[in-house]
Amino acid sequence: MTESWPDIPFEPWKESCATLHLWTQIVGKYRLARTPWINHSWHATFYVTSRGMTTSLISAGARSVQFDFDLVDHKLIGSLIDGSRESFALAPMTVADFYNRFLALTERLGVSTKIHGTPNEVADPIPFEKDKVHASYDAAAVNRFWRALVQIDRVFKEFRTSFLGKVSPVHLFWGSFDLAVTRFSGRTAPLHPGGIPALPDAVTREAYSHEVSSAGFWPGGGPVDYPAFYSYAYPAPEGFSTQRVTPDEAFFEQKAGEFILPYSAVKNASDPEQTLLGFLESTYDAAARLAKWDRASLDCPRGLIGTPRAL
Repeated sequence: MTESWPDIPFEPWKESCATLHLWTQIVGKYRLARTPWINHSWHATFYVTSRGMTTSLISAGARSVQFDFDLVDHKLIGSLIDGSRESFALAPMTVADFYNRFLALTERLGVSTKIHGTPNEVADPIPFEKDKVHASYDAAAVNRFWRALVQIDRVFKEFRTSFLGKVSPVHLFWGSFDLAVTRFSGRTAPLHPGGIPALPDAVTREAYSHEVSSAGFWPGGGPVDYPAFYSYAYPAPEGFSTQRVTPDEAFFEQKAGEFILPYSAVKNASDPEQTLLGFLESTYDAAARLAKWDRASLDCPRGLIGTPRAL
């Protein structure tokens, strides 16, 4: 066990998690409105930073802007490339208040943009400007969540190095509120049926246009009501759900169609990093082996610091 993997039980902060999720959707939709479409919606995501989460630099004509959730000092910060900077404190407030404060911040920076005003991928979405239901912000719990993301991001990035084919960045999708990394076989996939709540089918179908093995992390509130890692294949090859994967705490969740590993199993392991890597690698192996991916041209040893890839 190591304190670098904080305890993040979902129940005590689930209301704050729901509020933070919706706040990230507001800022994420700004990036979505300003950025040309990239395959699989990779243009809309956030990235883990040394202090929280960032949109990275967003084009705003000659005045590009970046938004950062500082989860150490608990601020939403907007920064322009000319050095201008505006922020407001992250504290208990309604989604409607956050929405108005964010729009005012973009006005002060001179980079205001009309954004889609309703959440995606949540049940019974409430327009941001009318949402006075979600208003919790437990700063200590949010900070622990971010510190967990820092560790997970590091391990996911190491896992990413052992694949030569098309692979996504390690990034946080604000729609489903999960940190994810996805590998692609290079082959096209059957048309996805769609049907994800509050998400256009065209977006879902483009996201799953090609065969994938995808893994990620939820803080809770997904198919299981506790923080957990997941791994799935689309399309799922025959026999995928019955494969043996590591560690022993991992299991296949039939309703979600995914392998699940509780975060607690990683946090409490004698070697959390290797435990998580074992889950990522064994679930990928099950997907790629059963679907007959071209492993000889796609797989490679994990990358090493300071050592070029052997040819």
